[in-house]
Amino acid sequence: MRIVIISDIHGNFDALSALRETYDELWVLGDLVNYGPEPEPVIDFVRFKASVVVRGNHDNSIGLNEDPRCSSRFRAMAEATRRYTDSVLGPDYKTYLRNLPLHVELQRGNTRFYLCHAVPSDPLFGYCEAESPRWLQEAESVDADVILVGHTHVPIMRTLGSRVMVNPGSLGQPKTGSPEAQYAVWEDGKIELKSYRYPAETTVAKIQTLPIDAILRDELSGILRTGKIPQTKEK
Repeated sequence: MRIVIISDIHGNFDALSALRETYDELWVLGDLVNYGPEPEPVIDFVRFKASVVVRGNHDNSIGLNEDPRCSSRFRAMAEATRRYTDSVLGPDYKTYLRNLPLHVELQRGNTRFYLCHAVPSDPLFGYCEAESPRWLQEAESVDADVILVGHTHVPIMRTLGSRVMVNPGSLGQPKTGSPEAQYAVWEDGKIELKSYRYPAETTVAKIQTLPIDAILRDELSGILRTGKIPQTKEK
């Protein structure tokens, strides 16, 4: 059994369609939409290809017309792209996002998995960095061998007692200091963090046509080109 695990696609269909891994199952840990230029083809791909999908805070925002509760650094960017995403997605797409589960528990072979977007205690919004001691408590709260999460856009693999916590990183908006799309592969009890190059400049060109403020377009483009969060200018 070979499972490819992806998260935080954020409307980046160029990154998603460049995935060349073979798999028996594709699992998606949320945030299909916002920030990127092509939410509709991303949702179409996931609906057709993925066997397991959980809801992220940005999916929740579009599906239920709610605040994604982003940090102050990304609030303007999230709101501008939320308005764009809301304008281009029809009711069927929003219903799909709204009905995605907050978490999924399943088993493959002898391995029990727990999937959510953020953290088990707060699956939409909880932000927990890789080395946070909070993860010990989060891991103890679920009955699983492997806990799969996204949300931070940074790949993680951490052993927590008898459990393993894995964040595959972001496929569509990596923040690792590299523009390569991030993902994970589970096969026969082993998990590997992986990455690949995709035509990021193609995505950047599409972002530059979005009907949002030019400063935000440039910031989004910079993240895709570098995998880094652009520094704000002090006033």
